[in-house]
Amino acid sequence: MDKRPYNFSAGPATMPESVLAQAAADMLNWNGCGMGVMEMSHRGKEFMSIIEQAHTDIRDLLAVPDEFHVLFMQGGGLGENAIVPMNLCGVLPGQTPTATPVATDFVVTGSWSQKSAKEARRYSNAKVVASNEATGHTTLPDAATWQLSSDARYVHICSNETIHGVEFQSLPELAALGSKAPLVVDCSSHIASRPIEWHKVGLAFAGAQKNLGPAGLTLVFVRDDLLDQAMDICPSAFTYKQVAANQSMYNTPPTYGIYMAGLVFQWLKAQGGVSAMEAANVAKAELLYNFIDQSGLYENRVAANCRSRMNVPFFLKGDDGKPLLDAEHPRNAAFLAAAKARGLLQLKGHKSVGGMRASIYNALPLAGVSALVGFMREFEHTQV
Repeated sequence: MDKRPYNFSAGPATMPESVLAQAAADMLNWNGCGMGVMEMSHRGKEFMSIIEQAHTDIRDLLAVPDEFHVLFMQGGGLGENAIVPMNLCGVLPGQTPTATPVATDFVVTGSWSQKSAKEARRYSNAKVVASNEATGHTTLPDAATWQLSSDARYVHICSNETIHGVEFQSLPELAALGSKAPLVVDCSSHIASRPIEWHKVGLAFAGAQKNLGPAGLTLVFVRDDLLDQAMDICPSAFTYKQVAANQSMYNTPPTYGIYMAGLVFQWLKAQGGVSAMEAANVAKAELLYNFIDQSGLYENRVAANCRSRMNVPFFLKGDDGKPLLDAEHPRNAAFLAAAKARGLLQLKGHKSVGGMRASIYNALPLAGVSALVGFMREFEHTQV
């Protein structure tokens, strides 16, 4: 087989080649059982062994504390934008129901946290307590300026914004900010790229399609004390308490997605675990950002203290030194065509931002980033 191209897609994203090879080998006959994973009963012993191992491995990889439940669900990150408030905004035990929606707080740092706040308004009195919109989503709002509500049921952040390339380098400590609310974290686009500070978290969720597997599987990590807060309108299949009580088997689970994620978990363990992946991700990100910063043709606008290690947006400059936002500009089009010819795929930026974006997730090796930097350097020389 010829060398595979390097895929910089933001998600669904590149996966470890050894995982894809194993899945291909298992397609018709998993582990000698005579069935492929997509064909087997989700309650049969074969699949039960797959989901149990995946559950064990992800708890081990992320050092998930005992007081957290790990749920394998459907719906993706956008789905969780509704499922989270429906699970956390109900009448608390011993509380008298009222017609007033409960308060929820949102820190907006890009497109995904904006979507989360918008969706939560259907189920709660969602308030944007801090925003980086004034800087074009290129900074993080200082936590000291957050206008947190005294009665918020939870505080939501997106710890890594896939589109704008902004990342919390550490999670906020809400208690230190005067809030008693649990922190909800959408960590979809950097899950398993670094350790999670669980002592700061009440609930975390992640779509699998960026760092953990194919689209269709969503992982939810929910603290035990938050299980009994669901709204009456929450469908039973999406009620965390119900899903947890049934070990993610109340609804037919996304079996193939869980199987693929399980293979990725095993691959991550073989690489040395999450700490080893973090070191590799730091090296990849530094290589790419350092080149962009010294270049005369490329520009990254995100503040250095909150640059994402996973998603690197950048712009080519025009002859006037201004960034070329239009993806159809001849220089941008030439860059993408030449990159594709070199086996560097999916570098076009999100339509809402323009420019380029390189997503350098766990499965994208350092050699891929080196190849990209080499190409970018050569392309720059052709534009002088």
